[in-house]
Amino acid sequence: MGTQVTPQIDESGFVTSAGRRGLLFASLGTSYLGLFMTYAGLIVVLLPEQVALLDPAKKVEDLAVVTSISSVATIFVQPIVGALSDRTRSRLGRRAPWMLFGALGGALCTVALQYAKTLFLLTVFWVLAQFLLNAFQGPLSSIVSDRVEMQYRATASALIGVGSSVGGTLGVILAGQLLRQIGIGYDTFAAIVVAVCLAFVLFNPDRSSKHADFPKLNWGRFFRGFLVDPRKHPDFAWAFAGRFFMIFAYQAIGAYQLYILTDYIHLPIAEAGGFLGLLNLIQMVAVGVSTLVFGRLSDHLQRRKMFVFASTLFIGVGALIPVFEASKNGMLLSSTIIGLGYGAYMAVDMALMIDVLPARDDAAKDLGILNIASNVPQALTPVIVAALLSAFHGNYASIFVYSAIATVVSSVFVFPIRSVR
Repeated sequence: MGTQVTPQIDESGFVTSAGRRGLLFASLGTSYLGLFMTYAGLIVVLLPEQVALLDPAKKVEDLAVVTSISSVATIFVQPIVGALSDRTRSRLGRRAPWMLFGALGGALCTVALQYAKTLFLLTVFWVLAQFLLNAFQGPLSSIVSDRVEMQYRATASALIGVGSSVGGTLGVILAGQLLRQIGIGYDTFAAIVVAVCLAFVLFNPDRSSKHADFPKLNWGRFFRGFLVDPRKHPDFAWAFAGRFFMIFAYQAIGAYQLYILTDYIHLPIAEAGGFLGLLNLIQMVAVGVSTLVFGRLSDHLQRRKMFVFASTLFIGVGALIPVFEASKNGMLLSSTIIGLGYGAYMAVDMALMIDVLPARDDAAKDLGILNIASNVPQALTPVIVAALLSAFHGNYASIFVYSAIATVVSSVFVFPIRSVR
């Protein structure tokens, strides 16, 4: 008789075997690495290059159209798919069907991007790809709460963070090497997404939910749960506003790095791809070091606001460097300083957000609101950048100045917070 391979889990669904838990953690880190490789490689490198090939003269405006529409269209994908997966009945469990649907569908749309010969088709394929990849990510993000016991969740979250950060950097590096072979680039990232999803489902099988009894989903209550009254919870509102403007600042430079290197630093496109990978590698190291150092220091001193304020100003200084030094060295120095500042900001700001949550028993939902503080600026930033470049006759220095101003605005929202030191 054959032996059925299943995870060793208790009645609550948690993985109890140390070996299976280690495999689950490794699979989570690998899945996020592959997913964020795809996000970064497409958003930062391949998509901007394809938009430029369609119409070089209108590439900034066209990229704004594509990325803004996709960001708006996918704001609520993860929570909606997550809610549906909570109530899915299947032999594969609740999450696997949606993960497979999202990964396979997203991969097909990613492959289709290379065949888009008009901006309309490129936008349609990209919106579908983003939608489906988010459908993969939503249920995947629920695995920790589903299967990992409380005492091991910090370790699981750390591996997810490492996978996301390293994946983003590797994605830009890989896409930079395939910049002149866009078709192969899209095929490669599609294959990566499918591979990590299949590996996760095969090596970490869940319990069947085919005969489970789930409560009916109240959609009205679900969407009302995303509304937080700023009058009742002012500290959360101030912290949310600070994060909102920080993403405005950070996204403006990150999303347009390829065009900055070719049009502002005046690098040939082949050299720009490789140098873009180097910039992201340096920034990844800077973010990692800064996150560890200042996160622990903030916990030791039990202070948040001073670190959030200082890190935002640090990012602002880094953003201004290319205004005065429009060269490869200027970009390297800027990426290093921004990485150090952003790492400190992300480590401490997340702790600050947790400290000001409206309700501890609703933490998952309230932290989910942070996706809106990230997704809305991502949708609006391309429009703002296009307007700036139009107003200043294509001078990319305006983007760096705008980014610096947005960070200063972000820092101001820290001061009214009263419940955190």
